[in-house]
Amino acid sequence: MFAKVIVEYPIKTLNKTFIYKIPENLINILKVGMKVYVPFNVSEIFGIVIKILSQVEDEGYEIKEIIRVVDEELVLNDELLKLGKFLADSTFCNLITAYQTMLPSSLKIKKQKKNYQLFDEIISIKNLDKISEYCNKYPRRKKHIEFLERLKNEKEILKKGILKTVIESLIKEDIIKIKKENKYRINIENKHNKINELTPLQNKVYESIEYNKYDTYLLYGITGSGKTEIYIKWVENCIKLGKRAIVLVPEIGLTTQIALRFYNAFGSDVAILHSSLSIGEKYDEYLKIMRGEVKVVIGTRSAIFAPVSNLGIIIIDEEDSYSYKQDSTPKYHARDMAIFRGKYNNIPVILGSATPSLESKARADKNVYKLLRLNQRVGNGKLPEVTIVDMNEEIKKRNFIISDILKEKIQNRLDKKEQIIIFLNRRGFSTFITCSNCGYTYKCPNCDITLTYHKSTNNLICHYCGEQIKKDDKCPKCLENSLNYYGLGTEKLEEVLKNMYKGIKIIRMDQDTTRNKGMHEKIIKEFKEHKYDLLLGTQMVSKGLDFSNVSLVGVINADTSLNIPDFRSSENTFSLLCQVAGRAGRANITGEVIIQTYNPDNYVIRYVSKNNYDDFYKTEMLFRKKLKYPPYYYLISIKVVGKDYNKTLEDAKKVKAYLSQNIEKETIILGPTTAAVLKFNNEYRMQIIIKYKFDKLLLNTLKELDTIFINNKNSYLDIDFNPMRI
Repeated sequence: MFAKVIVEYPIKTLNKTFIYKIPENLINILKVGMKVYVPFNVSEIFGIVIKILSQVEDEGYEIKEIIRVVDEELVLNDELLKLGKFLADSTFCNLITAYQTMLPSSLKIKKQKKNYQLFDEIISIKNLDKISEYCNKYPRRKKHIEFLERLKNEKEILKKGILKTVIESLIKEDIIKIKKENKYRINIENKHNKINELTPLQNKVYESIEYNKYDTYLLYGITGSGKTEIYIKWVENCIKLGKRAIVLVPEIGLTTQIALRFYNAFGSDVAILHSSLSIGEKYDEYLKIMRGEVKVVIGTRSAIFAPVSNLGIIIIDEEDSYSYKQDSTPKYHARDMAIFRGKYNNIPVILGSATPSLESKARADKNVYKLLRLNQRVGNGKLPEVTIVDMNEEIKKRNFIISDILKEKIQNRLDKKEQIIIFLNRRGFSTFITCSNCGYTYKCPNCDITLTYHKSTNNLICHYCGEQIKKDDKCPKCLENSLNYYGLGTEKLEEVLKNMYKGIKIIRMDQDTTRNKGMHEKIIKEFKEHKYDLLLGTQMVSKGLDFSNVSLVGVINADTSLNIPDFRSSENTFSLLCQVAGRAGRANITGEVIIQTYNPDNYVIRYVSKNNYDDFYKTEMLFRKKLKYPPYYYLISIKVVGKDYNKTLEDAKKVKAYLSQNIEKETIILGPTTAAVLKFNNEYRMQIIIKYKFDKLLLNTLKELDTIFINNKNSYLDIDFNPMRI
């Protein structure tokens, strides 16, 4: 017997498989989809079995034996093997990279063998008849006798904490036995609380989907309309049909809240997968899923690859979020992976959002997706009243950060013991530091951007590559004490608010404060318990959070994302502002939102103030059509990346010329130009944008280009299909 194995290998496009002989001891064990350890040249590496053969022809090389199976429990089934192939084909990554992406960090191909599984060792009685004999024979062994009496009463006792001499003696006498039971790091009480009844409108949406049939549904529901309750009911029905579910959320912080809702409904039948789990916790949750011990998987983007058998429904909450697109190779979108699995299993895929992406809404308008609407808040609650503040006028009154009306509203809520959320989508203290004497500005040595100052650590940090530099008291160039701090981040805003309102209790939620394990959960829990008056944060606070006592939301610098030079900046700004506004007035309290902006007449800001997604969608679609952007055209971003600026630019021009000669004339090629960030991690980046509707030559041409650049010593290609940013 032989196995066809795809191995971990550094060459990008090497999808070649190798034949290995299956040793006698593995013939009845080895399965397609197992991870194995194999000899390769003079080394030993990992691979995945993709086919088992009874015989082979001469391969032109010595056929060696598989050394061992890495983990007998880890088997990529037919669905996951095909999903990996789809992932590789649709993102231009090699197959082994696709399979590695689908595995948790403890089971990556490159990982050396380490057993992350924990066990409880449990002692029980093996021969009851021998206990009396033992006690009579050794009457002075008081601890042994006490333990045996306890064991007779309790039947089973954990080995941990029992004296080693007691255990060894009783095993030697053949009185007790020890068994191992799997132990999980995350243990949830097996409770199943009553699931809330749905409103008539919710129930209408709930009954609109068909099980055992593939369809993609777009659930467009305003903030506070109770989408999560419908998700829970869909999952409940799925479980009643004997099937399982995957629920995706965009942010780790949202996993906490939605997981609690599902824990309350389904108890220990829920597993979670996200990047804040430890390696051991991920391993445990992955094995729970693979063994079929849970019925619901909740997680961020990569949870779409969970080894869920008998899948019955896939739900993607806040489907418009950028977080569902991976920035590093392979550059997949979780929605595409979900649709593949939906078709494979012939099941419904639900995309939910209060501000659907333009692409999804356009597909719903064309009946590619089925549109479901929730246009009322639960309990007939009203959407918050939105006030737009023109900061150009406030500056005249010396209000550079907080407007008069927002100051007043914050004080009002503090007096009424109601809570406040302040949104500023920029972390740190100051966005850049410059010297007024010589003009020196702190910049990242690796990237072409200024460094952000973080006062709590006195570090200047690059928010692209992570480079950190200690800030000097004096200018490092002219040595004068003339450093000026510009820009506003959440750290500085926290300081301003504390000086403005004496005794105010503020908690900050951004990447800096949630870096440590468990901080997302801690911040959300403590704010919910009203241990703090004000939650200040970046986009982490904009979606999915449900706090009944929040009556005021303030938005500082609403133009931050609007000014980004990207075709999606208007859509992203509208989504962020609508979502964060929706955090106010979610229970019986009237909500109010203050949006501070320097562009009060901008159409995005106007539509946000009216919570008018439909008109925003129509307006934005007109711009997209005129400018030939999605959803009217498909986009591909090609970055040519290299260490030398001139050589990289030269290669980019060659790529443009090659494309021009080998794709259809209707396809639009823009560039090459410098990327949004020219220099990143000491590499220069030139960008070419392709816009097309249909081009039968394009895919093969890109594959040829990709192959040509494998051996290019100057630069390499970074190809991104349907990029979220350009």
